Amino acid sequence: MARHCQHCGAVLVELTFADGKVREQCERCGAVAWHNPVPVGMALIEHEGRLVLVRRLAEPLAGYWAPPAGYVESGESVPQAVLREAREETGLEIALDGLAEVYSRADVNVLIVAYRAHVIGGALRAGDDALEAAYFAPGQLPQEPPPTSGAAIDEWFYGVIRDATAHWRPT
Repeated sequence: MARHCQHCGAVLVELTFADGKVREQCERCGAVAWHNPVPVGMALIEHEGRLVLVRRLAEPLAGYWAPPAGYVESGESVPQAVLREAREETGLEIALDGLAEVYSRADVNVLIVAYRAHVIGGALRAGDDALEAAYFAPGQLPQEPPPTSGAAIDEWFYGVIRDATAHWRPT
């Protein structure tokens, strides 16, 4: 099935660019159909020495425990998305304490921006994208096996969760 230019509606063709990469480009208007990673904001929320995790409802890693996270929507900044996702998934109002880490991998079309945060209001509950929400003390995080799906995003996201929560895991 042919894809069409978002600017003029003409059919896109695959062309090899000077950097050796193949990209889709419109023959009519010249616009390139860029395939860039989608930004996701993640909240590493600490409250009274415990970390907030949600059991994920949706893929990737449905059923696994992870920090609240979600896609950045048009019209909002990454920090705004982190605040919104935390509220939607946990019922908590949070304040951001600073950038924790940025995660990306060439074969995964997602870029995760993780922030450290703390609770300033609300009550913990499982929200729209969560099966459960809970506080976990250091050394008490759920021990979950690596995914077996073979999907690059599952394996990568599992590693991101492990890295982002390493501070609360036993040494």
